[in-house]
Amino acid sequence: MGIVLNQSLKNTIITYIGFGIGGINTIYLYPVFLGATFYGLTNYVTSCANVIMPLFAIGMQNTLVKFYSQYKTEEEKSRFLSFTVLFPFLLIVPMLLIGLFFYDEILFFLSKKNAIVKNYIWLIPFIGLCMAYFEIFYAWLRVHMHSVFGNFIKEVGLRLFSFFLLIGVYYNWLSVEGFVYATAGLYFLAFLVTMFYAFSIQKPTFQFTIPENTKEILTYTFYIILSGSVANLLLDGDKMILNQYMHIENIAFYSVATYIALVISVPSRAMHQIVYPITARLMHENKHDELNDLYKKTSINLQVVGGLVMLGIFVNINQLYEMVPKDYSGGILVVFMIGISKYFDLILGNNNAIIFNTKYYKTVLFLGVALVILTIVLNMIFIPIYGIMGSAFATLLSITLYSLAKLIFVVKRLDLYPFTTQTLYSIAITFVLFLLFYFWQFPFHPIISIGLKSALVTILYVYINYKFAISTEINQVMNNVLKKFRK
Repeated sequence: MGIVLNQSLKNTIITYIGFGIGGINTIYLYPVFLGATFYGLTNYVTSCANVIMPLFAIGMQNTLVKFYSQYKTEEEKSRFLSFTVLFPFLLIVPMLLIGLFFYDEILFFLSKKNAIVKNYIWLIPFIGLCMAYFEIFYAWLRVHMHSVFGNFIKEVGLRLFSFFLLIGVYYNWLSVEGFVYATAGLYFLAFLVTMFYAFSIQKPTFQFTIPENTKEILTYTFYIILSGSVANLLLDGDKMILNQYMHIENIAFYSVATYIALVISVPSRAMHQIVYPITARLMHENKHDELNDLYKKTSINLQVVGGLVMLGIFVNINQLYEMVPKDYSGGILVVFMIGISKYFDLILGNNNAIIFNTKYYKTVLFLGVALVILTIVLNMIFIPIYGIMGSAFATLLSITLYSLAKLIFVVKRLDLYPFTTQTLYSIAITFVLFLLFYFWQFPFHPIISIGLKSALVTILYVYINYKFAISTEINQVMNNVLKKFRK
């Protein structure tokens, strides 16, 4: 776990810096500088792009990670890298041609509730394509154990430049319409920078050569497309459906709430970048005991870190919403529902990495497709009745069922189990501290109140977790830090 802790720590710090910048953008700059209409529009365009991204990438980012370590010579590895970059064009080109042929029909369907969407439809495939190749070259870096750079571009770079663009809107250097186009340009820039950095790590020798294990690769790729589509639809599909039933401003209200809740999943996102290839190697080498140990460690470590983040958000949620326009205040309950679903997914550790590297992954992926259908149906039922609350409930129910299904699958099929008695202790600590601090309100400015309450929660949470040794690894890290201070 040495390299895992090292790069995961760096990735976590980078990701939280990115989410901090994103938080400033989301809670204040987007609502105030951009307005609800164009904020909702920007989120809709990027969400749609994220949903179609797995189709453009054809799952090559995950395929690259799974199979790269199985090639022994540098020539074989180079050929495989070329294959993962060039193969997606076999699906990208037909998809773009179909999109052009049915452009008018697609335009009418997506803009029938919100006419403003019409002028920006073409940005969806463009951003989706940039996202797809960013992920492929990011995977190129991850298999060479260079996950930090790509994570910096993804989590900090995009949000930092969005911050500058929003400042440009404020000073009238950029129109709100121009901001949407400039956002598409940012994704293109992120793709280019990551590609050239990946080439500097390993110089490419492009040649479209079919790998020897093509059948195995294509079978895996097909199911990874399904898994990526499932994951992204569960993440962003609700915003697409909201556009069909409600005015686009509601996507802005919903986006603020979901962004706040998504902060809970940051530790998982950071650790996943480096844990995924290690999980693939352990499974390839059939090291069951080491894998089970890694499973438990990732679960409790993520639970402790993610629990603190969730606790900090939940006890400060009322103060957070005092800093956004009143129109957005209806999203508080959305934060709780989405946040709880993310926390449950978080404590499953490297569950996804295990599933996607086993021969049994097909069953769970088909279950995921069924749950996406359920999500769409639930959204279609609840959104007209309860608005964004209905969408949040549909997401909570779907993600919880999907996470539970994956957990049961890994336990029953692979005899791997992520939980220990420490899991229950951690849940109890988090719940008790929530009850203690949620109803305790400070009569200060929201920022001062948030800072004060967060400091108290953090000190008490860290002390209790350390005292009860909830995570031995986190305790080791803290002991090392304390030793340095004592010198």
